[in-house]
Amino acid sequence: MKQLREFIPLIVFFIVYKMSDIYTATAALMITMTLSFILSYFQNGKKTDKMQIITLAMILVFGSLTLILHDDVFIKWKVTAVYGLFAIALFVTQFIFKKPALKQMLGKELILPDKVWNTLNSAWMLFFIVLSVLNLYVAFNLSQEIWVNFKVFGLLGATLIFTVLSGVYIYKYLPQAKKDEASDISPPKE
Repeated sequence: MKQLREFIPLIVFFIVYKMSDIYTATAALMITMTLSFILSYFQNGKKTDKMQIITLAMILVFGSLTLILHDDVFIKWKVTAVYGLFAIALFVTQFIFKKPALKQMLGKELILPDKVWNTLNSAWMLFFIVLSVLNLYVAFNLSQEIWVNFKVFGLLGATLIFTVLSGVYIYKYLPQAKKDEASDISPPKE
């Protein structure tokens, strides 16, 4: 349900864009993202995910600039800015703090060797960099309509495919991780 709720603002953006224009679609995106965030906040016991906060803040800032200045360049830059921030966060957590963000987020559910966490973290960092650059190319070299389609379907599709590939990569390490986990559990003392 959570994943569906996160896609609703994107779907609303696309539908409103097709029915009206980029500015009305941007306003609709800002409203639906804010409502989605509020709903998520209360459903999760007044807890929020840092990625949700960053994404909402970026949408509100870049969306406001788009509407106030009546220039679609800002909403186009939002995608690159969000993915760029995610890439920077993954880089900093892995190479400066030596604690990959993905391990911090998923480490309670998945037990994997540090090498796998580092590889996964680096792969997602590079993925976000590629999407950032690709967004800039599409946004500023192709038509607005192609960019909207790319934003809604291309980026979403790429992310889903990369998520599946990450799962496939992780899967081959899970049996060994389970063995390691089982060996760490000592028998109860009598």
